[in-house]
Amino acid sequence: MLRYRLKPALGLAAILTATLLIGQGMKSFIKERVQEPRPFVVWLDKHYAIDDRAFYAMPRKARSAALARELKQQHVIPPWLQKHWRAETGFSFPSGHTIFAASWALLAVGLLWPRRHRVSTVVLLIWASGVMVSRMALGMHWPRDVVMGVAVSWLVITLGCWLVQRWIGALTPTPEEASDIRSRG
Repeated sequence: MLRYRLKPALGLAAILTATLLIGQGMKSFIKERVQEPRPFVVWLDKHYAIDDRAFYAMPRKARSAALARELKQQHVIPPWLQKHWRAETGFSFPSGHTIFAASWALLAVGLLWPRRHRVSTVVLLIWASGVMVSRMALGMHWPRDVVMGVAVSWLVITLGCWLVQRWIGALTPTPEEASDIRSRG
């Protein structure tokens, strides 16, 4: 049986991997075109001597060093958050973390939920929601960045699922799986 299921499983893995990589590629492409400053950079522009335009004109390493210098003597922002900000000095729109998390959650809804793997699906949905909320709470993204991340994710996952159905076959449970699912509840 493994021999007959191995080829579709490898095809599924290849398509889903390509789908996730395409989503991250779209994120990078959009970020470089839109160049939306991160919320924490806008906040620093208003409260500290960091101009957002000058900040983004610097190379990435210089941005991190500028943050370290400027925030060195202040005590409002906890050190762990300062460290996170120094590591994430790129542009904001759209949220790559959201694209990644929403992609996995949408895959779970499409692939696991019909097979009654409810707990796994709910856990992935809660995790993805936590990622999205945390990106805004940490000052890394605006709400529109997260919404666009979900939209990009939906687009690439829909495309990926369409390719899977076209090249591998329907992802609906086999008659044996359907019988097993019915017996579970």
